Amino acid sequence: MARIFRRPRHLHPVAELNVTNMVDLGFTLLIIFMITTPLIQQEQTIPVNLPVEGKKSQPTPPDTEFQAVSIDKSGNFYFGSKRVSFGELSSNLSAVAAKPKQPVIRIRADLSLQWQQVVRIMDEIKKNNLTKITFDTEAK
Repeated sequence: MARIFRRPRHLHPVAELNVTNMVDLGFTLLIIFMITTPLIQQEQTIPVNLPVEGKKSQPTPPDTEFQAVSIDKSGNFYFGSKRVSFGELSSNLSAVAAKPKQPVIRIRADLSLQWQQVVRIMDEIKKNNLTKITFDTEAK
């Protein structure tokens, strides 16, 4: 009778680390950052010297939608990052007012600007019954 003298193989822990899930997560985060970074940068390309604020403002809820209205030092109007005339700004604000959930209107006015321009925009915002307004400032 033949006998086999081999040792039985025991299960041993796998010493390899499966990084597939981490690579997938890394690529997902990369795609998210690639999509959101240009959206953030668009608003910051408008050259506006904002007024300085003394104390830090309160944080806003994360589900809040914002719509920026900017005025540069030359008196040019911007809706988001697009340069518009005052008439186009008025029609854009009325389109925003027609939404079921109205966004917060962020007014970004240059420091050296005459305040009559800002009051003009605020009058247009009031005409469209938009009640949530905030002024962008720079923190000290």
